[in-house]
Amino acid sequence: MDSFLFISLGAIFGANARYWLGDWAAQRFGASFPIGTLIINVTGSFALGLFLTIATERFLLDPRWRLVIAIGFLGGYTTFSTYTYESVNLLLSGQWFAGLLNLFGSAILGAAAVIGGIMLGRWI
Repeated sequence: MDSFLFISLGAIFGANARYWLGDWAAQRFGASFPIGTLIINVTGSFALGLFLTIATERFLLDPRWRLVIAIGFLGGYTTFSTYTYESVNLLLSGQWFAGLLNLFGSAILGAAAVIGGIMLGRWI
């Protein structure tokens, strides 16, 4: 039961952070391209790489922090299912460039962000 509560606590904050950032990005940059989802995927990938590296290689944090941060917060924050849906929707509507940019941009920038997070975590 403790695991459920730790994950849920993190997920509440992660899902709300995703909502707020996505809404901010849509208001700031418009909604024709899902830039908010792209930002969320890249920052979430970076944060996961950084956190897991710090938690497992540098400081050996209590495993409950992994439940709260990696599974709860970042699981609620990142939006890869939404990213896939939005990318396919753009492709199906004939917006090939935007669809492919979102699809490959999130994957490539997400991988780069994880590498950056790991490198920073090892450097700290």
